[in-house]
Amino acid sequence: MADQLYLSYWLRNHTELTMLRHYEKLLKLFPFSRLARQPSTFKVLAIDYSEAPVLEIPYPPPVAIEDVLAAAKDFQNADSCFWLETWWDLWQFDKQWELAPSRVALCCFGPKFDRENGEHLGIEFGIDAHFLPQPELPNSLRMIQSNIKSLLKLVHDLDDALPVETRRLWSESGDNFSEKLHQALAAAEG
Repeated sequence: MADQLYLSYWLRNHTELTMLRHYEKLLKLFPFSRLARQPSTFKVLAIDYSEAPVLEIPYPPPVAIEDVLAAAKDFQNADSCFWLETWWDLWQFDKQWELAPSRVALCCFGPKFDRENGEHLGIEFGIDAHFLPQPELPNSLRMIQSNIKSLLKLVHDLDDALPVETRRLWSESGDNFSEKLHQALAAAEG
């Protein structure tokens, strides 16, 4: 059964004053889709997830990062969350393998925004099946390895650019995704 896949970052010196700078680094390093025709949506949430967005702006592709940051700056508060629902390109199977846009959410949480894990930056990658071999599909291992390389490159770039205290790649079920991936790759190669 497919699980949602997340990447969470906890950063040194993450404050109301530094949160936008950290978010800018995430946005500038993220490999936005070149194939997406659907708009991206930027939201600002206040206090917690149960509140209605205080701002919601659709952006046609390609996403204008400077416009997103300008909108975020007006709501830079310790209890704010910046949330950009957008796309990146992954190999996906639909009768055949195709490079296609896949939804992703890029999030920055103010230090007083109420969230379960307390992370400062988060990425919602969608279903973990995009990163796990599916032996029943032709060429699955090769295509999934390409998706994994994209994910690892992003993690490496973010690790280099941000003052990382800790990070966690995890799935909705709470399973350790690294172990799940290792087992799936061993089975696919075996």
